[in-house]
Amino acid sequence: MNSMNHPLLRLADSTPALGRGKFRPGKYTDHRTSAVLPQLRRIGVFRARRFGDLLCATPVLRALAAAWPKARITLIGLPEAEGLAQRLSSVDDFELFPGWPGLPGVPSAKADEYSFFQRRMRSRRFDLVVQLHDSGRNTNALVANFGARRNAGFADPDDWVPEADALRFVPWPGQGSEVLGLLALTDYMGLPRRGLKLDLPLNADDRARVRPLLPASRRYAIVHPGARLAVRRWSAGGFAAVADRLAQAGLEVVLTGSEDERALVASVAAQMRHPALDLSGRTDIWMLGAALASASVAVCNNTTVSMMAAALGTRSVVASQAGEVDRGPPLDPQRHRVFTPGNDAHAAELLAQAALALADEELA
Repeated sequence: MNSMNHPLLRLADSTPALGRGKFRPGKYTDHRTSAVLPQLRRIGVFRARRFGDLLCATPVLRALAAAWPKARITLIGLPEAEGLAQRLSSVDDFELFPGWPGLPGVPSAKADEYSFFQRRMRSRRFDLVVQLHDSGRNTNALVANFGARRNAGFADPDDWVPEADALRFVPWPGQGSEVLGLLALTDYMGLPRRGLKLDLPLNADDRARVRPLLPASRRYAIVHPGARLAVRRWSAGGFAAVADRLAQAGLEVVLTGSEDERALVASVAAQMRHPALDLSGRTDIWMLGAALASASVAVCNNTTVSMMAAALGTRSVVASQAGEVDRGPPLDPQRHRVFTPGNDAHAAELLAQAALALADEELA
């Protein structure tokens, strides 16, 4: 949907200080935050994305929290974001986004679509709302209706932005790392980076709940063949071949997946010659994180599990489909090897050898 025709512009045009206008990039004077956006007390961050995409935004959240340590930061997102928001030291509060018609990857709101903006968001009285969701084509008008005093975020040249806030929007990076792309906004705002590490806080309960399910030897490899989108999945046969090589080399193989991926994981297990432990559907996201944290190596697609492994420092081998290699983590090529494999035996051997080398490094 073209942002100029977005239904929320009816509200935006009736909101003081908001109006129509094209994106006009500008610069802050000396990039001095205190001179540009002083005395912020309430900051909203909109990112209605899946769990792995939320992890990519944690360096931005840290930068915001460090720049305005007295501000209360509210993450506005999907239900799966709430647990992470409760654990992040950079987030103080969570607001559930009910959805909006036509927003890709987000469920449509079932209740009154305007009540969320009129009653919930505007009552927050945000000093600043940061749009970290996407390029802004489908979201800038939506986020403008949160009623914040100021807005910042991403916008492509022809996208609508609130005219009064045009200088606080930067072009959406179409290529490169998602982590670095999101940091382009806080870099532009003059906020010092607080590292590139992704935050995935685990606790003792996460580890205690998954411990009885894990191999007794504690030297195991996680093989996770799933991905929410089928186009991001390498073949089940490829994962089976890699898993067999890991088992042959002495690593116990743990197959993981969501409840919806049970059949896929069963297909991998059926094509293996060696036994494997199937944990598909038996762990929540935090138990999976705890299992990854103590694994010698993980083999997965370029999806949430690869981001979790990067956050936890677990060595990983990532099967990434063409065009996706540079979008997601990991940023450390020494600990995380990314391949665009075919479906032949040579590709499986290549990934297996990389995984075994990383597992050996874990012991060093």
